[in-house]
Amino acid sequence: MSALMSDARPAVSLAPRPLYEEVAELLRQRIFKRELEPGSWIDELKIAEEFGISRTPLREALKVLAAEGLVTMKVRRGAYVTEVSQQDLADVYHLLSLLESDAAGVVATKATDAEIKELQALHKALEAAAKPGKDKAATTDQFFAVNEKFHMRLLEIANNRWRDQMVADLRKVMKLNRHNSLLKTGRIEESLAEHRAIMDALAARDPALTAQRMAEHFANGLAAAE
Repeated sequence: MSALMSDARPAVSLAPRPLYEEVAELLRQRIFKRELEPGSWIDELKIAEEFGISRTPLREALKVLAAEGLVTMKVRRGAYVTEVSQQDLADVYHLLSLLESDAAGVVATKATDAEIKELQALHKALEAAAKPGKDKAATTDQFFAVNEKFHMRLLEIANNRWRDQMVADLRKVMKLNRHNSLLKTGRIEESLAEHRAIMDALAARDPALTAQRMAEHFANGLAAAE
């Protein structure tokens, strides 16, 4: 049988992930964990030595993080972890509120019953993450992780890749401050109550109410972050 008639296909050789992308992810996680504090100078030489790499992939990684808003490049001074001002934070929350409220309304209208059940399961996990008696820092970390999964799954169900990309970039900036807001007394409980209200509106298949409750969730999140 000729090669053209054969069903066999040659193995696809995938290019390895570029080194600078791996470095960018390592630095990104350090920033989110506040191992690199907002406003701190990024010592390129020290980090390059620690990672066992040249400064070229490190500088490419810093360009990626600068494009995401996590790093600020200063002429003749190098790279710094971005400090988020109150105006920056207000702008980010405003845009996230618009984008995710719209997505929530779409989900209320178009989601399948199975997809609504997925969101309900994530909400139950969120409730479990906030149970009293746990270490506060561990509770906050777990709550944040499950909360992000909930919001990301809602966006996936709404199915608009352009909105998804914008939200992903904005949420990276929000992470520079988000844990601070959750550490405020009572904020986790308030956030849970807001999520319950969102789930009730989704279950009722009411797009306007769902969008409204998502907008209120972001407004309250911003108030806690200020």
